[in-house]
Amino acid sequence: MSRFYFVLAIMAVVFFLVELYAFQALKTVTKNKALKYIWIGVAILAYAQFIFMFLNSSRATGQTRYSQYSFGIVLLFLIPKAILLLTMFGEDIVRFFVKISRITSDAEIKTIPGRRKFVSQIALGIAALPFASFLYGMIKGKYNYKVLKYELAFDDLPEAFDGFTLTQITDIHSGSFNDKEKVQYAVDLVKEQQSDMILFTGDIVNNFASEMDDYLEMFAEMEAPYGKYSVLGNHDYGDYVKFKTKKDKKANFAAVKAIHPKIGFDLLLNESRYIEKDGQRLALIGVENWGKGFNQAGDLKKASEAIEKKDFKILMSHDPSHWEYQVKKDDFNYHLTLSGHTHGLQMGIEIPGFLKWSPASYVYKQWAGLYEEYGRYVNVNRGFGFHGFPGRVGIWPEITVIKLKKKSVLT
Repeated sequence: MSRFYFVLAIMAVVFFLVELYAFQALKTVTKNKALKYIWIGVAILAYAQFIFMFLNSSRATGQTRYSQYSFGIVLLFLIPKAILLLTMFGEDIVRFFVKISRITSDAEIKTIPGRRKFVSQIALGIAALPFASFLYGMIKGKYNYKVLKYELAFDDLPEAFDGFTLTQITDIHSGSFNDKEKVQYAVDLVKEQQSDMILFTGDIVNNFASEMDDYLEMFAEMEAPYGKYSVLGNHDYGDYVKFKTKKDKKANFAAVKAIHPKIGFDLLLNESRYIEKDGQRLALIGVENWGKGFNQAGDLKKASEAIEKKDFKILMSHDPSHWEYQVKKDDFNYHLTLSGHTHGLQMGIEIPGFLKWSPASYVYKQWAGLYEEYGRYVNVNRGFGFHGFPGRVGIWPEITVIKLKKKSVLT
């Protein structure tokens, strides 16, 4: 409990320091008392509701929509004001050295009139950009679905599969949805791709199987001539909530697994399937969750027992750290791995061909998009749903379509 209150105290100090500097910037550019009172009042309400949520959260319920939006509201105000803090703190450092130089130098040093006000105006203008971005991300960005298409060529792809298409979705996190119409739109996008096979790479719920009840019929609408297959993600095990008994947790896990056949997906639990076409075949392997440092239920060797090294292989593994630490160098040669998990942290900057950044890049080497090493590929889908922060800023929800090509045919 002492650790709990220590964390709460640290948060309170951070909030206070950020607000102190942000308010100084406001005071510099306006003398309007009403605006100042509104600024203070909104800040108090934002932080008070977050602290209330923090004090009253329970591991029995896990993350709820209320807790997500509580966190989102704090980020909405905290991040822009943190930018103000950095800007104004930088100005304070400049002023400090100016004063020191006045003391140590005989030369007269003139300050720029109104510099503080000018810096404050610039800082407020800059801070308005992330505020608008986060507000958009919470209202619309989380449903701003993008269809990303790739074409990958392989020397040893069976000729029958030249032009074979896969649609990958991942991280549905159904417990976070609050707009069935938008979700239906995304499901319709998946259907429009008319891919040969649909693959789902884990995290169908946040914690509880019941989260999916309202979406079973919707996701069952997806069809593919060569089948729909899925694996589990870290959230599907119920490890992030405290169940009353181990029996309850086990029952929930069984119910989560039962969702997959209800919506027409063949759930692969450390096992494989052969996909056959015109007398040729490729191997599809699905492992349970394997993450660096946690929940390593995935067993690649067990999942690959029924296939041969010479087979062309597609691996479904929820966490891309599995590819980094176990898969990419494996001489059994897994040609293409499909992952998710990171969500690209649901916030970042992506300008195709120029800039690609997210805080997720400091945690995962492969965090969003297609990567290639040793002639093997991993695609890290940015996720279908959202979790934690109830929005997306610059990292949009994704439906991936991959076309397989035989290199000799391609050339």
